[in-house]
Amino acid sequence: MSCIFCRIANKEIPAKIVYEDDKVLAFHDINPQAPYHILVIPKKHISTLLELTEEDKDLIGHIYLVMNRLARELGVAERGYRVVVNCNEEAGQTVFHVHFHFLAGREMHWPPG
Repeated sequence: MSCIFCRIANKEIPAKIVYEDDKVLAFHDINPQAPYHILVIPKKHISTLLELTEEDKDLIGHIYLVMNRLARELGVAERGYRVVVNCNEEAGQTVFHVHFHFLAGREMHWPPG
């Protein structure tokens, strides 16, 4: 399989993992844009948000609960965090495996870019 995130989830490529369960994997981004920049991915390969189906709704909800857990564990829950999900090239998606950017540890600005 050529998807880099699938290969990370399958432990074929090393990553600095901060959370894992049977549904998701969370690891540090190699090009961090904040003091905490963690990618949270489903282990199931889904190329873009547009490919989500009714059967994925529990998985997506689970991902948000994992991000809340990370925020508490990292001590940033009260200060806040941002979640960014890009869908397709014009939005900035470069890896076509749905992933959630968890960003925290600095003040965020709006609009983001």
